[in-house]
Amino acid sequence: MAQIVGERAQAGDAIVDYDQKLFDDIQAEAGEKAYIFMHTVPYEGSVGLVNMLTCTRINRKGFDTSLVLYGPGVLMASATRGFPTVGSEAFPGHLAYNNQLQTFMKEGGKVLACRFAMAALYGMRETDLIEGVQPIHPLDILDCTLTARREGALVMQTWTL
Repeated sequence: MAQIVGERAQAGDAIVDYDQKLFDDIQAEAGEKAYIFMHTVPYEGSVGLVNMLTCTRINRKGFDTSLVLYGPGVLMASATRGFPTVGSEAFPGHLAYNNQLQTFMKEGGKVLACRFAMAALYGMRETDLIEGVQPIHPLDILDCTLTARREGALVMQTWTL
């Protein structure tokens, strides 16, 4: 039988060095923008929530931040989520996507959702979006990317299936 080396970690113990930071804490300069594009299936992995947390952090650094949801990503902005009724949380964290999007928008972030993915793929109506989410034309996805390029903006793109 293998021998355990060291003592068992206890709640509140630090198991790695959380204080050492190698890079400067970059803050946005006046007028800097960020665009985060997400084509991901909600709740099929952590990438959607992690990217929303990253959007919020980028926004808090002072960037004019836009989150662009397309493909299955539009499902993250569904205002009709809940069980047994809309807005009811079936288990802790069940509405994490909704809550994080609302936090992001309350702090000045913009959320855009592709109308094609909403209607053609998922049967979502514009009224099914979380309040404050802006529906956009499907051709705006490319034009938004090109706008970000012209602006010299920070761009992050995530695809999952």
